[in-house]
Amino acid sequence: MLVELHRGSVVESRHRVHAAVVDRDGLLVAHAGDPDFVTYMRSAAKPFQALPLVEDGVVQAFGLTTEDLALACASHSSEPGQVERVRGFLRRVGATPEQLLCGPHTPLSDEVARDYAARGVRLEAIHSNCSGKHTGMLGLARHHGWPTAEYTRPDHPVQRRCLAEVSRWTGVPEREIGTGTDGCGVVCFAVPLRAMARSYARLGSGERGAVALVGAMVSHPQLVAGAGRPCTEMMTSNPGKLIAKVGAEGVYAALVLDQGLGVALKVEDGHGVAATLAMAAVVQELGLVRPDRLAARPVTNARGETVGRLAISGGLTR
Repeated sequence: MLVELHRGSVVESRHRVHAAVVDRDGLLVAHAGDPDFVTYMRSAAKPFQALPLVEDGVVQAFGLTTEDLALACASHSSEPGQVERVRGFLRRVGATPEQLLCGPHTPLSDEVARDYAARGVRLEAIHSNCSGKHTGMLGLARHHGWPTAEYTRPDHPVQRRCLAEVSRWTGVPEREIGTGTDGCGVVCFAVPLRAMARSYARLGSGERGAVALVGAMVSHPQLVAGAGRPCTEMMTSNPGKLIAKVGAEGVYAALVLDQGLGVALKVEDGHGVAATLAMAAVVQELGLVRPDRLAARPVTNARGETVGRLAISGGLTR
């Protein structure tokens, strides 16, 4: 499987895709490239970083909503409504925006970014796409009586708890999981794609914590990403059948609920748009609906003219 950039009569670039599709037992059902390619999960790990909120009693202790859980799993677009929901989430766990250590960044939605720039909105940590995840981590720390300062440190109990959860769901021992620092400052986790896919397949197993998180994401796809974002589009095109979660540097993961299949892919050179097209193509190969605009991506020049396109070449090997 490749994502090719066609310009005129020439294929100008090729982005190689590695992918694994597995069932809940970890059996490889289909693949592309190297299904054991090791890469960081990046934001595709967010559901597993959020699972302790359910399993450790944080949801019950603070009266968290399904919207809160969806935001804890989200790479949201920093839409005003999403930011306000994070403020409510913070209040429920007894934390403040000043305690968030994720730092600010330009919104992932181009439309939101243009709007904020035009209005002179000062971006703060609460606008980060990861602010829901970080709010959940503050809630986990407060629930256990752990320090809320420096909760992003690798040796902090919050990060150790997240590592244990990633290990449990991927089946990779903690000592074998590669770790680094994610863009938002917390620990990120490197595992083989096959293991990443297995973790998503197991989210559909019916375990209590997984049921709550999957239910929250399925119920609130607009919070998982946002208007016009591929994760939200793929989920709303397949209501109740799919959760899709993007990660940085060409990573994507998904759970196909009615088939009990987990998907994980990595575009080897980290091309994010290529990863989106690849995941949409995999979704279609697995019998679900691919949003029309994710079939290919036009390439335009500085005058707005279409001069090429990104498109999938090849597919999965069963």
